[in-house]
Amino acid sequence: MPAAVPITDPGDERVADFRDLKAGDRPAGTERGTGPVIVEGVPAVQRLLASPYPVRAVVGIPGRVSALDLPPGVPAYEADKWVLSELIGFRLTRGVVASADRVPFPDVDTLLRGPDPAAPRRIAVLEGLNDHENIGSIARSAVALGIDALLLDPQCADPLYRRCVRVSMGHVLSLPMAVLGSWPGDLERLHAAGYRTVALTPADDAVDLADVDPRAHPRTAVLLGAEGPGLTPAAQQAAQVRARIPMRGGVDSLGVAAAAAVTFAQLR
Repeated sequence: MPAAVPITDPGDERVADFRDLKAGDRPAGTERGTGPVIVEGVPAVQRLLASPYPVRAVVGIPGRVSALDLPPGVPAYEADKWVLSELIGFRLTRGVVASADRVPFPDVDTLLRGPDPAAPRRIAVLEGLNDHENIGSIARSAVALGIDALLLDPQCADPLYRRCVRVSMGHVLSLPMAVLGSWPGDLERLHAAGYRTVALTPADDAVDLADVDPRAHPRTAVLLGAEGPGLTPAAQQAAQVRARIPMRGGVDSLGVAAAAAVTFAQLR
């Protein structure tokens, strides 16, 4: 790997992708979801290198960049911790940060078909999740616990935002994703593709999650709603099954990221 180029000026245009990340991942006035993907930390950047997202540049403190075994042609830069902090706008405890180009999400039907015979068996469907850290946590649990793809309704936050990627430890970059253009009407596309849709809710009249046998259906899609309000009545009505996680008395619900992990493990 060629030696990283030293950077001493935070205003150097070669590292412009990383300028003032505290203010956001894209220049002011540009559309959400159009800036580069920003990835922090050696393990997450290594996952980026194995993902379909083309790397634009990498910058880090001395020693961290050389630990990445970057492929030829990737611009690599080194800066001391003070220059790096001034560049990105905060103290980067993970020591290295990379940027990558976005790759367009596939059409929903294309994602559901998958690369035969590897069509996704388990899918998580998110409605109205606007907390980046929750999406990142859900993505990390999804990869760990057998979820093959992620579908988002049109109101969900950007799953490739820096905080999502950071909280997922870069695992979101390996997760196939698509956006449902019509919500909840596009759930019919899942039903037509053979998925059983399971809406997660704490409602007393929902079935026990333990009674939803994943072996009875080769394809399952789990619907998860935003923290607080949960799934809308329209989404619950459109799903084929409403299921709840049994809990001790006095606890009405779990946070959506925790509920997702429990559900993913139960439906493996």
